[in-house]
Amino acid sequence: METADAPVPEVRPEGEPKLVEELGQNVDEINVEVDELEKRLNEVQQFYSKTNKKQSITSKASLILKDKDKDKQLTSFKRRQQDASRREAAAAKRMQDLMRQLAVLLRQHIMGHKWAGPFMQPVDVVGLELHDYYEIIEKPMDFSTIMAKMEAKDGTGYKNVREICADVRLIFKNAMKYNDERNDVHVMAKTLLAKFEEKWLLLLPKVDEEDERRKKEEADAQLDMQLAQEVTHAKMSKDLQAELAVVDKRLEKLREVVLRNCRKMSTEEKKTLMTVLTQLSPEDLNKALLIVAQNNPDFQANDQEVDLDIDAQSESTLWKLKFFVKELLQNRGKSPTSIDGITAVNTNVNQNKRKKETNDAAGKPPQKRTKKAS
Repeated sequence: METADAPVPEVRPEGEPKLVEELGQNVDEINVEVDELEKRLNEVQQFYSKTNKKQSITSKASLILKDKDKDKQLTSFKRRQQDASRREAAAAKRMQDLMRQLAVLLRQHIMGHKWAGPFMQPVDVVGLELHDYYEIIEKPMDFSTIMAKMEAKDGTGYKNVREICADVRLIFKNAMKYNDERNDVHVMAKTLLAKFEEKWLLLLPKVDEEDERRKKEEADAQLDMQLAQEVTHAKMSKDLQAELAVVDKRLEKLREVVLRNCRKMSTEEKKTLMTVLTQLSPEDLNKALLIVAQNNPDFQANDQEVDLDIDAQSESTLWKLKFFVKELLQNRGKSPTSIDGITAVNTNVNQNKRKKETNDAAGKPPQKRTKKAS
């Protein structure tokens, strides 16, 4: 998703309602964009949290991600996935050929045998009055059912030659299970099963070879898919960073507009703000002074001691300082009486290391001479 750098409304004192409306529209647009970015970010996070890759895969992916032309790499992976699809089709064709060879074997040596009659059609349970047949035999099977499934074109047919082999064995094992060893059907089934196993051994080397080939191709395809996903999500992460940077830029512009339209800070608010600043740790105080320096080129924030005249600061600088202090107090779990008024909180952090001067004459906010942390 491309994030447009939408224009931010300028300050127009005579059109304050319109300005507020335009700011609201900008905020709504940004909220929609952030929601979309958050969904994509969750997708990336879930990918990396759920994917348990081997070190070899991660190493290969890392090398690929260092390549400047990631789009070309991704295209290469997609091409390899297409090749994998073609290999899959070729493997399916080879398996069909093996199944045809097994069908020929069955017709010539098993189904054409003089004892194959009882096994060609489903058992006539009703006609033979075999009342307990389904209690003993869980899955009936016969050659007509096998051949129909081999010829099926609706996706219900056999996918692997071993499936056919298992059903052929099931025919004879069912007969041997239901009939006593001295029964003719049991003897015929045992004889034909032995003959089938003998013929199956002739085809087995080809079946084993195809299984090994298929396993290797599936492993290669899985590796390619994982690497392609890695590249895709890495590119998505990079795009998200760029889009978030654009959103941050828009938010900063909106913040500047809001600051330029803020009411003037009262003398009491300035005094409270100054009091809180005197209670900051050296590290946080340095950050506050950098805010002043960003908006006042003449202000020197790199001296050991600096003079901070709160009355000389612009309204935008004062409000930035207020927002900074509010966020600081909230993040540190402080509970002042009124954060909006940034009521002073007695932190007692490094108080003995900081130097402060207060001038309360005529209700004038103090001018702070601040000693910076070395």
